Amino acid sequence: MTTISVWMIPLIICFILIYGTLKKIPTYEAFVEGGKEGISMSFSIIPFLVGMLVAISIFRASGALDFIVQFLKPLLEMFHVPAEILPLAIIRPISGTAALGMTSDLISVHGPDSFIGRLAATIQGSTDTTFYVLTVYFGAVGIKKMGDAVKVGLLADLVGIIAAIIVVTLVFGTK
Repeated sequence: MTTISVWMIPLIICFILIYGTLKKIPTYEAFVEGGKEGISMSFSIIPFLVGMLVAISIFRASGALDFIVQFLKPLLEMFHVPAEILPLAIIRPISGTAALGMTSDLISVHGPDSFIGRLAATIQGSTDTTFYVLTVYFGAVGIKKMGDAVKVGLLADLVGIIAAIIVVTLVFGTK
């Protein structure tokens, strides 16, 4: 399997180049044009990315995240959900990097085979960075009205978090 995975990307690239050449497509020129578009896209994304990172930093440094966790802790305990997982569930739709850092911290503190470690890993894999995707990609192409996309994205994240809790609880138990 390792040998296949090492050779897969070079084989795909060779196939694309050969196919393009057989179809009389100027493959090198198409590659260069794609590179130009990628660079211009990255420059248009940077302001949105900086804004999102600043907002995340303010949210965490202000103590708002800690307040929300303490406020919801009794409700979470009723459903046997550890409160330590809530910051990850809140941050995951905002920033993948921050969520990955939180997942790493939870796993290093509680262990990879603990309920919290498994739940954190499952939440990390079953949700998306909704606000990041909307801010960066919608902003880059100039979409201004994203209200419905936000609602659907956050609903999908909530369903992913609930499903992760249910699956990890059913498969591994709570302790």
